[in-house]
Amino acid sequence: MTLRTPYLTRRSALLGAAALPAAAALSRPALAAAHAGAAAPAPIHNAFAIGDFKVSTLLAGTRPVPDPQTIFGMNVPAEEFAGVSAENFLPTDVSQFFFTPTVVQSGDEVVLFDTGLDPAGITAALAAAGHAPDDITTVVLTHMHGDHIGGLMTDGTPTFANAKYVTGQVEYDAWAAMGNEGFDANVKPLADRMSFVKEGDSPLPGITAIEAFGHTPGHMAWHLESGSDRLLLIADTANHYVWSLGYPEWEVKFDMDKPTAAASRKKVLGMVAADRIPMVGYHMPFPGIGYVAPRGEGGFKYVPVSYQLMLKG
Repeated sequence: MTLRTPYLTRRSALLGAAALPAAAALSRPALAAAHAGAAAPAPIHNAFAIGDFKVSTLLAGTRPVPDPQTIFGMNVPAEEFAGVSAENFLPTDVSQFFFTPTVVQSGDEVVLFDTGLDPAGITAALAAAGHAPDDITTVVLTHMHGDHIGGLMTDGTPTFANAKYVTGQVEYDAWAAMGNEGFDANVKPLADRMSFVKEGDSPLPGITAIEAFGHTPGHMAWHLESGSDRLLLIADTANHYVWSLGYPEWEVKFDMDKPTAAASRKKVLGMVAADRIPMVGYHMPFPGIGYVAPRGEGGFKYVPVSYQLMLKG
């Protein structure tokens, strides 16, 4: 696979240069204050290219979460969890959560995958990447958890006024039957502008749905392909780069159907590893992009991207 030069313009270069001093200037007290909520310390994006697609991962929020084994590795002994954590230089008393939507520009289409926790976070992150909410032509919802649908509405009005919406049919139907408050407030009002997809459907050229059920009833991953370049958006197929991706059988609190979620992790991560393509994980450490290698019996190793996506083909 050949990866091409990242999409760089004078504007994006200036935006990136402006963001770096602001981030570097944050003191430890400032960082601590920022971590009190889910907002990013400064709007941050990471831009690169997949063929003719111009892609940016968006840090729409980050926060520390205590007692990670109440969330990850719920079915393994504390000693095993502690041992794996120590091997990977991870504390066991707290973890850091990241919330990373992705925006993809293809010609006149600007496609946003998931919307973060709230409209303020996603609009700030989009602005850092050079996009206004009205620029978004399509919003793709991987699933209906609150940290993915939270930015859809601003004071009862659609945040992305010009967008159409895409989501999985199984996912929508399941949540419509649940009577969930967040779904009812943020997603249902957009139903008449929504298209429903299944495995293999492509709402836009080069963008294809992949079933990754289990985290939620109809959770979807998305495959991007342009020319010889490919990228997989795994959404919440794996929620942590060690405790979930590394050990797909470890149970995750947020997985609604835990055996099915584990099977989806093995399927999707196995595909990424076999095809040696980059992936974006919604909750991976920002910028959320990396590769996956097989590890041992049924496990995987996360390899964060470094300069691979900066190289010319």
